Amino acid sequence: MERPSERRSAARTSVVWQALRPALDGAGDVLDIGGGTGGFAVRVAELGHPVTVVDPSPDALAALARRARESGVMVAGQQGDLSTLLDVSGPDSADVVLCHGVLEVVDDPAAALATIRAVLRPGGTLSLLVAQRHAAVVARAMAGHFAQARALLDDPAAGGGRSGHRFTDVEVSDLLTSAGFEVTSVHGVRIFADLVPGSLLDLEPGATAALVELEETVSERPEFRPLATQLHVLAR
Repeated sequence: MERPSERRSAARTSVVWQALRPALDGAGDVLDIGGGTGGFAVRVAELGHPVTVVDPSPDALAALARRARESGVMVAGQQGDLSTLLDVSGPDSADVVLCHGVLEVVDDPAAALATIRAVLRPGGTLSLLVAQRHAAVVARAMAGHFAQARALLDDPAAGGGRSGHRFTDVEVSDLLTSAGFEVTSVHGVRIFADLVPGSLLDLEPGATAALVELEETVSERPEFRPLATQLHVLAR
């Protein structure tokens, strides 16, 4: 039986995968930066793509190897991070780069995007998933942390914690453009999923499927984007 956390993650995975899947058509080598235990990498490998995961955690890479083996696919695992990416992968080595939940925790997001651009082959695609600042402001205000919410309004690094930097859609688009990318699509992720009580997903038959359908429907509507916990951006 799915746990509530797994039900919530289905909404995120569905929206990102729905956008990413067409970008993989005709692509060759795929590089997943910070891909951890292979939640996306194994699915991509199941489509027949050569996939390499670069992650700093040996435990995560070991879990990735087990997951890939259980799924009957090959996924290469390399220990490293964005600062050593060119040493691990080399320039012009990937047709698609996945960078999900990583840009928030690097010291210099602009330099990180420049490194990713160097790794991508000409015409390649970047799939970028980042924390979105407006939703973090709302979450802190609803939790009664009003000073944190106020600080986060104008400071992408305020509030601390694991999320690190948080971005608006304008900020992330500007960063990508400055790094030489062309933004092709922006989707809001987890627009409602983090607001819905877990008990509702537990007790209401069909609630998870209906939530996923709603998330997919509103993900491309810019008026809902400020509510999104994350932004998923595709860029060339």
